[in-house]
Amino acid sequence: MRYWWVNHKQTFTQESSGGYLWSPKTKSNGARNKFYDNMAEASANDPVISFADGRVRLVGRVEGPAQTSPQPKEFAKTSNQWNEIGWMLPVSWYAVKIEVKPVDEITSIRPLLPPTHSPIRPTNGHGNQGAYLAEINKELFDIICGFSGFILDNPGDVVFSFNEYPIDQAEIEQAVLGLSDTERDQVIQSRRGHGKFRDRTLSIEPFCRVTGLANPNFLIASHIKPWRQCETAEERLDGNNGLMLAAHVDRLFDRGYLTFLADGTFILSPQLPNSVVEALRLPESDTVTCQAFSASQATYLDWHRQHVFRT
Repeated sequence: MRYWWVNHKQTFTQESSGGYLWSPKTKSNGARNKFYDNMAEASANDPVISFADGRVRLVGRVEGPAQTSPQPKEFAKTSNQWNEIGWMLPVSWYAVKIEVKPVDEITSIRPLLPPTHSPIRPTNGHGNQGAYLAEINKELFDIICGFSGFILDNPGDVVFSFNEYPIDQAEIEQAVLGLSDTERDQVIQSRRGHGKFRDRTLSIEPFCRVTGLANPNFLIASHIKPWRQCETAEERLDGNNGLMLAAHVDRLFDRGYLTFLADGTFILSPQLPNSVVEALRLPESDTVTCQAFSASQATYLDWHRQHVFRT
């Protein structure tokens, strides 16, 4: 896995709402550009720090390899200086809990910046002119996630996680035995919270019950009864077995640090450090008013409280 940092002040709105990054393949004079070459080097599941207007507001996950693509039409009002054909890199974006200003943290960040092609200036933390997609090390990624509220109690354990469990091909093959090609695709997509499972969950749970966040671009479809524990394809695709959660809430829920009661309230594990509760600015459960879960959802949540929640 490689780690990336993108400076995209000009195109932040378009790229964050559209779920991608886009760059030319070369400079306007035809010269190579390391920041553009990096687009073709990024791979699926690589993490990306988003930096715009002096702040880190999003963290992303690369969803697949870059493809040759025309400049997005929505860039028309932003800039006419780029070539019309470039790289399109699909990225899922997630909002951080606490926005990070590198200028305020430059003393901690400076030793971790790459010696060449750095996305920000080591002297003051401002973005480097001309920098777009820059490769960074895991240490820098971890410290930014820590400042933004994406680190749990274990050092280096990043709350923003792409897969709760490593993908096991044998496990997947066992799960899709006897299914049609269409059903196989749907079940495999549900492993990552995508496809039909996400659509079904979103139709039942249109917002995060802890934060109130309702923008689906920034919500994760999380299984209540974990994918690998489901006994049938129906369970893996059941929208009642899902919740739409903000990234940090999803991590806490998957790791058993947070669960829900049938009446709609959430409870925090006594094993969750107070420092994490404060850093993530988690609300008190009695200040969040949500409707009760359905009987089907309540059954899955009962399983979660018995087998996942840390008492």
